[in-house]
Amino acid sequence: MGKKSKRTKSSATTTTAAAAPPSTEEETPRRPAPALRPVRDETAEETPDDLRMEDPFEDIYEDDDDDEIEYEDVYESSGDEDEDEDDVDYPRATTTTTTDEQQRPRLPPDNPKTTIKSWNPFLASNSASTPLEMDETAYKMHHALTPEWPSLSLDIVPDEHLGGNRTRFPHTVTMVVGSQADKRSSNKLTVLRMSDLCRIPGSGREKTEKELDDEMLGEEWKHDDDDDEEDSSDEDEEEDEDLDPVLEHYSFPHPTGGINRLRVCPHNRDIVACWGDNGTVSLYDIGGALDVLDRSSAGADRRGRHSSDPVRKMKKDPFFVYSGHATEGYAVDWSRVAPGRLATADCRGNIHVWDATHPVLPRDIAAEYEKKKKTTTTMHDPWSTSSFVVKPTYAAHGENLDNPSVEDLQWSPNEATVLASGECGGVVRIYDVRCPGKAMISNKIHGGGADVNVIAWNRLVSNLLATGGDDGAFSVWDLRHFQSTDPSKPPKPLARFHSHRTPITSLEWHPTDESMIAVSDDHGTYIYDLSIEEDDPDNDRVENDANGGGVEGEIPPQLLFVHSGSEMTKEVHWHPQIPSCVATTSLSGFSVFIPSNL
Repeated sequence: MGKKSKRTKSSATTTTAAAAPPSTEEETPRRPAPALRPVRDETAEETPDDLRMEDPFEDIYEDDDDDEIEYEDVYESSGDEDEDEDDVDYPRATTTTTTDEQQRPRLPPDNPKTTIKSWNPFLASNSASTPLEMDETAYKMHHALTPEWPSLSLDIVPDEHLGGNRTRFPHTVTMVVGSQADKRSSNKLTVLRMSDLCRIPGSGREKTEKELDDEMLGEEWKHDDDDDEEDSSDEDEEEDEDLDPVLEHYSFPHPTGGINRLRVCPHNRDIVACWGDNGTVSLYDIGGALDVLDRSSAGADRRGRHSSDPVRKMKKDPFFVYSGHATEGYAVDWSRVAPGRLATADCRGNIHVWDATHPVLPRDIAAEYEKKKKTTTTMHDPWSTSSFVVKPTYAAHGENLDNPSVEDLQWSPNEATVLASGECGGVVRIYDVRCPGKAMISNKIHGGGADVNVIAWNRLVSNLLATGGDDGAFSVWDLRHFQSTDPSKPPKPLARFHSHRTPITSLEWHPTDESMIAVSDDHGTYIYDLSIEEDDPDNDRVENDANGGGVEGEIPPQLLFVHSGSEMTKEVHWHPQIPSCVATTSLSGFSVFIPSNL
């Protein structure tokens, strides 16, 4: 006999279909045949002759919405079939009804409810004090450095001995930075070399075919004939993840003031141009510092430089200082077509063009000065105060005379004489240095007069120019259609993004992917892939509103990656030899990282 319960009596009684005739003799009541039994009323009184059996598995499949039955006791049969059923004391059951509030789960008082919010960098409500937690799965590699003084500018120094397209960890990154110290005499140009930069443990490595088979088949069928080369490679990778990063640096004094912007010569990595806040442009020879770093004990063998290789003369002071500008500036750029050609511009709209007076390429320098070596360990210094000649080529002109500051310059990637400038007042101009004194093309691309802070010329597709404004909008232009037939109407961009709520501070196209671009503003660094198209064809992202507005919080589908957490990011650069490696500088320090989705 299974589990029983005695239910509460009800006022309703059971009706029968037929009644037996009265009898004077006491007879044992006879139960009607199954076909004649009345339909059971669930509210009728339960008697020993009419017991109600319960399904022992009923509670298992009981719906959550049913009433809860709380049993006071459980009766189990002793197996004695002669037991008088009248003497059985059936347990009583109580029925309770639960409300929605009672059914709702409650958290313990010591575990308060927590809310996890996703970070939207394009909300105007964001502030620099908002705490952020880094998601390590978003990076293959991430390293940060906090210097003594912040830097407004940095540039990547290519490695001569490690080669290009480096994908194997650990990585080595060399760059130059310029300080913004509290005292003029404390400023300096610093060469930083960060080596043994390992990836984040567990990221970036795909499982081999053997590992996938072992995971699917289990330990019983695991491969016994492991390849020695694969094992040694895996062990090396695990050892690489345990390495500590190494920082080496060498500084050159810049006592005349802070460094607004600096650029490394693409044809000779030894030459660095620095725009100072005192209105002078200085050229430094960092070749000796690079030789010392190459010979350092931290990584001399890996970098392929032998200790017996000659070391060039170390010069701490700049070999060329130009003070021909009327005031300070920020715009500076080396030509990638004409070796040794440099352009600088100041805040009064003056553009000066520099040209080298002797060979700039290292192989040409070595051939010319082969006979001038004094010893086997020291080479003759080719750079001097007469190494460059500077010509004032353009002055402020046009309709932008009230605020003619030139904020950025970019040489054409395939023409030695073509130069682009981004200026205050929303003006972009295209120059040809063979025609001094006037611009070939001039357009006011921002109707509201927002300044053009930065420009970037695509090195793979030479007709694409990107501009970033003080209104938080950045645009991509096709220079084949940049000349507008109606001077009152600006040209239409190929793409314009309004999501940024703070000024654009830096732009740079990917060195090997023509559609990818890195953008920075005060809140972080963003990587876009412009080849991604809109899902909604009716949504026209190319807007021409004069104010350069945008929908707050809108995330464009072209946005691939966001690096936040830095305070007031100023510049971003791709590493030309490490695929998808990005370096940034901000008020809070430097960051070097590789996104996991690139």
